[in-house]
Amino acid sequence: MSDTHPFDPLGPQEITKAAKVVQELLHGKSFNFRVITLKEPPKQEMIAFLEREHLEQPQISRPARIAHIQVIVRGDSGPNELTELLVDLDRSAVVQREILVGKHSFIDSAYMKDVENACMADERVQNEIGKLKLPEGASVVVEPWAYATDGMNDMSERTSMCWFYMRLVDNPDANYYAYPLDLCAEVSEHLKVTKVYHLPSSESERVHEEARPYDPCKIHSTTMSEYHPSLRPPPRTTTKPYQVVQPEGVSFKSHGNLLTWEKWTMRVGFNYREGLTLHDIRYDGRSLFYRLSLAEMFVPYGDPRAPFPRKAAFDLGNDGAGINANNLSLGCDCLGLIKYFDGWHNTSSGEPLKLPNVICCHEQDDGILWKHTNFRTGNAAVVRSRILVLQTIITVSNYEYIFAFHFGQDASIHYEVRATGILSTSPINIGDEVGYGTIVAPGVLAPYHQHLFSLRIDPAIDGVANSLQVEESNPLPFNEPSVQNPFGVGYTTHSKIVTDEGGLDLDFNKNRTFKIINEAKVNPITGTPVGFKLVPCYSQLLLAHPESFHAKRSEYGNHAIWITRYNDDELFPAGNHTMQSLGGEGINSAITRRRNDPDSKSTVRNEDIVIWHTFGSTHNPRIEDWPVMPSEKMVVGLKPVNFFTGNPSLDVAVSSQEDNKTDSDLNLYEATLTDIPSLVEPGGGANVWYIDTSPDSASLCTVPSVWTSSSGSTWRNPSKTKWSRMVGVMTESQPVVTKDNGTLAAEFPKH
Repeated sequence: MSDTHPFDPLGPQEITKAAKVVQELLHGKSFNFRVITLKEPPKQEMIAFLEREHLEQPQISRPARIAHIQVIVRGDSGPNELTELLVDLDRSAVVQREILVGKHSFIDSAYMKDVENACMADERVQNEIGKLKLPEGASVVVEPWAYATDGMNDMSERTSMCWFYMRLVDNPDANYYAYPLDLCAEVSEHLKVTKVYHLPSSESERVHEEARPYDPCKIHSTTMSEYHPSLRPPPRTTTKPYQVVQPEGVSFKSHGNLLTWEKWTMRVGFNYREGLTLHDIRYDGRSLFYRLSLAEMFVPYGDPRAPFPRKAAFDLGNDGAGINANNLSLGCDCLGLIKYFDGWHNTSSGEPLKLPNVICCHEQDDGILWKHTNFRTGNAAVVRSRILVLQTIITVSNYEYIFAFHFGQDASIHYEVRATGILSTSPINIGDEVGYGTIVAPGVLAPYHQHLFSLRIDPAIDGVANSLQVEESNPLPFNEPSVQNPFGVGYTTHSKIVTDEGGLDLDFNKNRTFKIINEAKVNPITGTPVGFKLVPCYSQLLLAHPESFHAKRSEYGNHAIWITRYNDDELFPAGNHTMQSLGGEGINSAITRRRNDPDSKSTVRNEDIVIWHTFGSTHNPRIEDWPVMPSEKMVVGLKPVNFFTGNPSLDVAVSSQEDNKTDSDLNLYEATLTDIPSLVEPGGGANVWYIDTSPDSASLCTVPSVWTSSSGSTWRNPSKTKWSRMVGVMTESQPVVTKDNGTLAAEFPKH
């Protein structure tokens, strides 16, 4: 492990070693490994380590490699025990052990499959399915969800909610969300069905036990509700191929988890919960961010009828962005020349489990970076933007989320989230309406819901002692003698520095801006502290009532911006254990505890701070989101503000058509092409081929082969502005003649 960097995720040998230590400790007991992941070193240790690393000085010592482990110890008759341990891998020793009473670990696909099988094997469930009198050939699909606390049941034991759907087409890719059934079941941690009941199908209905036959009027065409190509009509044929070609390879380099590109350096991390994490992010050698990650995602549904409030998913805390990450090499998730990073997890028995290709790294053209045309000379200087993309995609039941960090040549960072996938649906009677959902197909209700993300920003702007400055733009008073604003057009900015931990909100009307600054480092030109500003994604915050369990459990959803003092153990704004949580464990509770503790500090000026940005989408479905929704994009920006002494991208090379192999005007191309004449052959037909060649280029850049004359020279299009079309004929006829008996060529070789 001597070559392992302290930020590197645990490798397969380390996972095996950690599991062995715990297995020896729990010898004779029945247990299930849930998590074996890296416990990142204390930040103070890492700061010293990184300083020596970047100065290329020998390390005095390396932070210990610590494995964070969650294991469920099965009880013979009583409840299972969730135990957390820390294992020092350098010493093969347990250094911390705690039984978490009333806490629950995340769920995974294997457990969900066990829940599904237990549900379908239950006699009561089968009886209720039989009473629905489903169409012949239909099959039932059970989709287990984590139980969202609603105050109606004891949460000391893990419970799963099972929602029922019907697959009408005999195809495993058929969209079963198009046929939600009014059946629901609850399954205990010991895989026993505890309750079976029927869902409300109208606004006035409540949970009931009356089974009603399935309404055949809800059956509709596959064209309306199927998305998979195997179940759809043939696709459109108008889209021409689009290919990304990088003839000289990529501009980035990777060595293990160290990534360098242009002036950027960073270390790539990955874990079961957050998925992609980034560490020690620097630009041109200057420190910017210690750590960046998506810390949580909460998806509460707005249907007020029981039991639908139990649909409120913490997709990171309950499910895990890492565990549910897609293998990105299986599709067209990334384009160009791609570097893939693997992840590692563990099996229930503690063996290492490889998660292949869960992160893709590639470059992307991003339009114009900067441009100016001198109107006096007509000369233009234009630079195209190249960005480095680090992307991961997760599938959580019906939804897909695409998470990507974009790094720019202008030292900017953008974090992009795209939501796609299929709407979660519930049954509704034909002809009924409700005020908290959209009917997307006969008998299919897509409930209103929100997606609330928390981006955790651990800054290190030229060092870890940073402050948060809030800036607002306000108009100057008009017609006041003390203010010079006679035309009423002046405005200025007002700034203040946040001094204590807490939550803040956005104000679009005042262009409220949040700048992370280093007050000890002053820009030599502007005379202001160097910094980076957060460009927020304006979003509606949590709509649930503050006294609701949704609000109590997802405290970060109450404000758009949070600022806290750094704490090694505070990584998640809704708490470490969100599964069936009761609240009181999130970011606001942590701030309140410190504020009320005379021995704790809550000041955040010139301190090691963390900024948390809450953003997302209030998703009131539309019919265009059905049967699969187009990507909904949300973007957060981090941009330098008075950090440099000018535009940091001035040294990016000016773009040229020659370098970019840019095709000339398409209209000009189409207008200047020579029509292919109609050809005939005395003895039969002819085979005509042609090659289109872009201006000032050899045909090799357009087609797989290049035409060569009998002398052996390669033909090149001599025109700087026009395309060329070369026409060839393979025929037995000599000479080839046109329909009007004109000669096209004096002689062609026989083929």
